[in-house]
Amino acid sequence: MHTPMIALMATTNVPEEATTSKSPLRVAIADDHRLMLDGIKRALETAPDIKVVGEAMSGEEMLALVPRARPDVVILDLRMPKGDGLSTLSQLKKDHPDLKVIILSMFEDSEHIDQALGQGAAGYVVKSINPLDLPSTIRQVVEGTVYHPRGKGGEAEGAAPKATPGGLTDRELSILRLVAEGLSNLDIASQLYVTEQTVKFHLSNIYRKLGVGNRTEATRFAYRNGLID
Repeated sequence: MHTPMIALMATTNVPEEATTSKSPLRVAIADDHRLMLDGIKRALETAPDIKVVGEAMSGEEMLALVPRARPDVVILDLRMPKGDGLSTLSQLKKDHPDLKVIILSMFEDSEHIDQALGQGAAGYVVKSINPLDLPSTIRQVVEGTVYHPRGKGGEAEGAAPKATPGGLTDRELSILRLVAEGLSNLDIASQLYVTEQTVKFHLSNIYRKLGVGNRTEATRFAYRNGLID
């Protein structure tokens, strides 16, 4: 059975307090396929600073769920019965203007991406990469960092440059540079205005992408491959 795969583009900035809060990030998910719902939920359950507070299988259900569950972030499938992703997005932004909404889709073309972001989506998730990256990409939506799906489609305005060697995002590369300078996780968190737990998750992704096991090996890889000077 094919495991749901996920990538993300994000654009919206948020206040620093949203990233430094000790409360778990509350996420609600809407998709009309149970396999996708379960896959996203399992991926998010690996992150102790993210809590799934609701699930829906239609836009109509999500509109009813949000006032009760009070999520910080909503993930909406683009194609759903009883209210597709875009119409549900419009209603959610009208009723809850501060809510961060991420559109989930199999489409990677710039037309779909631009339409979603133009209607107020904080991010656009493509079902194409490792679901283990989902917790960190959701944090990047909250942090306002751009993550662009690699190798497919056009780049929307404000999109990140092509991925660095090892597939690191701009945020991960920034953290790697600070690691190379000898900063602790706490120091990095303070400098980037994020939680220490967020730094730890980014480091975990860095180690996995570079195929290394610790800070020393990651720094050595970065120097050898020209990721840092």
